[in-house]
Amino acid sequence: MRNPTVNRVEVNGVTFAYLELGTGPLALCLHGFPDSAHTWRHLMPRLADAGYRAVAPFTRGYAPTSVPADGRYQSGMLAADAIGLHDALGADGDAVIIGHDWGAVATWGAASAAPQRWRRVVGLAVPFGSALGASFLANPDQLKRSWYMFFFQHALADVVVGANDLAFIDMLWVDWSPGFDGSGDAARAKDCLRDPANLAAALGYYRAALGAGAVDPELADVQAVVGRIPSQPTLYLHGAGDACIGPEVVKLARAEAPEHVQVELVDGAGHFLHLEQPEVVGERIVTFLA
Repeated sequence: MRNPTVNRVEVNGVTFAYLELGTGPLALCLHGFPDSAHTWRHLMPRLADAGYRAVAPFTRGYAPTSVPADGRYQSGMLAADAIGLHDALGADGDAVIIGHDWGAVATWGAASAAPQRWRRVVGLAVPFGSALGASFLANPDQLKRSWYMFFFQHALADVVVGANDLAFIDMLWVDWSPGFDGSGDAARAKDCLRDPANLAAALGYYRAALGAGAVDPELADVQAVVGRIPSQPTLYLHGAGDACIGPEVVKLARAEAPEHVQVELVDGAGHFLHLEQPEVVGERIVTFLA
């Protein structure tokens, strides 16, 4: 497998490290929690072979990307980072954006806040629109699955998640993708979060979303469209065995999806579907982008 290069760029006061492979229109690939840019190692060569410049940044606060001095981790900021990366990398309207987990949240926001920058949009594991919120109300099981989001609001999480060489992260990988050996990817994620400052950044995403984390009013316009359904052709993929966000959310997503949005379940996969079924997911994404 070809190895991507590692480069850096300044965006929104943050020095982003990113993996890059191929030439052509930008294909920006955004990872989630607890993960790293290496999660796209199967997809990036496919994108490069399809004529794209595949770029996978380590998102704000995830080493080797710097920890932002401003402490902004709200989802609107993540979307603004994606837009800023598009501009800093010299991309144009032929660019596409792909995101998993928190990366999907950033993808929905960036695609809606700056639709002229992205030709097509792909999200994995965290749906657009009101589907996720509706699943909390319709299904108590989803509240149980999402217990960690509420635990992260407590200061105790800084100690517990970081204890025993971040064993908490290993647990999440096992729980969210049952039967899949994600130990190698969990180790890469732990390398990004081992420093307490980096771990605090990752938890800051959740605290800005649900708790007392900083929310910048200057990002109100971007924040307002984070959950909106993109206007571009859009593909949403969800693992049929996802034990983080249950597959029943797909029915809710399909119910509100307009004709230009495709929603699909991927069999034999949990939360990290692009790693568990790399051939199926990679082929589906590249076909959709074409």
